[in-house]
Amino acid sequence: MSGKTTPEEVLNSITEGINAGDLDSLMTLYEPLACFASQPGQLVKGPDGIRESLRSFIDMNGKLDLKVNRVLRASDLALVTTEWSFSGTGSDGKHVDITARSADVLRQQPDGTWRFVIDNPWGTD
Repeated sequence: MSGKTTPEEVLNSITEGINAGDLDSLMTLYEPLACFASQPGQLVKGPDGIRESLRSFIDMNGKLDLKVNRVLRASDLALVTTEWSFSGTGSDGKHVDITARSADVLRQQPDGTWRFVIDNPWGTD
């Protein structure tokens, strides 16, 4: 995935990357010091934690659907809220259905592209 020039493109790329199982391309969407809410109330920091969290979604071999609801921009920052659903198979072989609202913070990079600073798929939970 090449650089994304809008916050919406970054969120669309998350959907494409999860559904394609392309972990390496997903990692390009995050700043080096980004944080990811792996579960409500649990924050992982940096590439290793983010990679592990994203891998858990990919390993469920499912389908992510995501709709961007709002983008609030202030200078080089954007707060993006979405609604998303994921359907896949858990490590125990049982079907998994997840729906949630996300609240993410992205920053515009010096080259004009956008990347995650905080990826919070669990919104306000």
